[in-house]
Amino acid sequence: MRKPLLCLEGLTKAYPGVLANDDVSFEIGEGQVHALLGENGAGKSTLVKMIYGLVKPDKGQMTLRGQSYAPGQPSEARLKGVAMVFQHFSLFDALDVAENVALGMENPPAMRDLARRIREVSEEYGLPLDPSRLVGDLSAGERQRVEIVRCLLQDPKLLIMDEPTSVLTPQEVEVLFKTLRQLSAEGTAILYISHKLDEIRALCDEATILRGGRKVATCDPREKTARELAELMVGQVLTPPEREERPMGDVVLQVENLSLASNNPFGTSLKDISFSLRAGEVLGIAGVAGNGQDELLLMLSGELLAPSAQVQLKGQSIGHLGPNARRTLGLVAAPEERLGHAAAPDMSLTENALLSGAERKGLTRFGFIDWRATGEFARDIIARFDVRTPGPHVLARALSGGNLQKFVIGREIELNPDVIIVNQPTWGVDAAAAAFIRQALLDLANKGAAVLVISQDLDELLEVADSFAALNEGRLTPVRSAKGLSVDEIGLMMGGAHDMHPAHEGAA
Repeated sequence: MRKPLLCLEGLTKAYPGVLANDDVSFEIGEGQVHALLGENGAGKSTLVKMIYGLVKPDKGQMTLRGQSYAPGQPSEARLKGVAMVFQHFSLFDALDVAENVALGMENPPAMRDLARRIREVSEEYGLPLDPSRLVGDLSAGERQRVEIVRCLLQDPKLLIMDEPTSVLTPQEVEVLFKTLRQLSAEGTAILYISHKLDEIRALCDEATILRGGRKVATCDPREKTARELAELMVGQVLTPPEREERPMGDVVLQVENLSLASNNPFGTSLKDISFSLRAGEVLGIAGVAGNGQDELLLMLSGELLAPSAQVQLKGQSIGHLGPNARRTLGLVAAPEERLGHAAAPDMSLTENALLSGAERKGLTRFGFIDWRATGEFARDIIARFDVRTPGPHVLARALSGGNLQKFVIGREIELNPDVIIVNQPTWGVDAAAAAFIRQALLDLANKGAAVLVISQDLDELLEVADSFAALNEGRLTPVRSAKGLSVDEIGLMMGGAHDMHPAHEGAA
């Protein structure tokens, strides 16, 4: 039995129309790797915000190492030995590693001493970092190292990690797990939040499962299958997406020999991109974060313009057209960054529905907005995609990440497009929501739409894709049939093997 480190007793937190946490109690032991599981909207984020001092509970109490613990802000939590690595990194691209680390410390030492400590700690825990490198030049995995090392420099007793592997390669995940096991062996407790249940089973000693804001189970995840854990989270039996055999239609989207500079000084330019996408086809594009995925979506959606002859939709040149014109023609897109790019944080769900649905749903007339029709459109999205929210009047920023993701993807699917491009469609959503989103994309393809899925989740791509390619340093491999594609071949493609022979009629 591990000695208790953090004890939660009857934590309750309510917001208008939502009971986020309802009488939640559990313990985290010293040195324990403890999973916190639950579907989107189950109350995980609110709970860890209370632990980290971002939110004050309405009822209940916490004790840390036997002493009353009620942090009023994150700085108080850090002083007590509680640190957190957030899902969204809080780093400045234009500053170097040491400068970013200093910004997250209460009393940073002199920069020379700090740089030395960063080198020592990062090497000690197998996360080597050069303190002088610009963060904008780092990979996603290296950026996460900066966040972790910043926490480790403050000698935490409890480290909270929110979806830590969502942007990592399998090799980087192994490095991270080795570090976390080392921390656990040294007595640091880890509260680990993830929707990747096989990782939970491999890493965690115990799991607390929330559903609807209440604790419904505590178990040893190593004694459960991933499906059993998922079904505990959602309270129902899960069925995998069903794929139908369907004929492929004509080419609807064609990109030929496209090179395009990134609009981000730390981005990746596209180099000689060529592919075609047919009606009814699902094309999966893989790649480690930062290899041109964002630029590819921006180019296809119309946020980055390209020479018109190199991008064609149903035979019409569209490279010179912006996003609204492309939507009118039948091409829609959902970017990876849901809060700030796919959705305006301080607008309601109704207003966010209007932003992309105005033309295809006929939500404006003679320059005036039809708010009744717009509200109905938002309510349809909420109902069909099970978006957990009090109603369409709620601001986008008030939704949990997974629920906002369901709304954003659902909004684009409900526009009945000819072509849909999605980047990381199930990032940060629970197993049931991920299965629903994937099935919705497959259903769209079954109706004859062309679907392009950009994702770092290889299991997701192999589950839904008919054809497959990979991005590496802005270059796209030849498109291949996804059927029978081995993990070794995928690894070669992601590593930049561009000379592999395509097994796909429409490949360039």
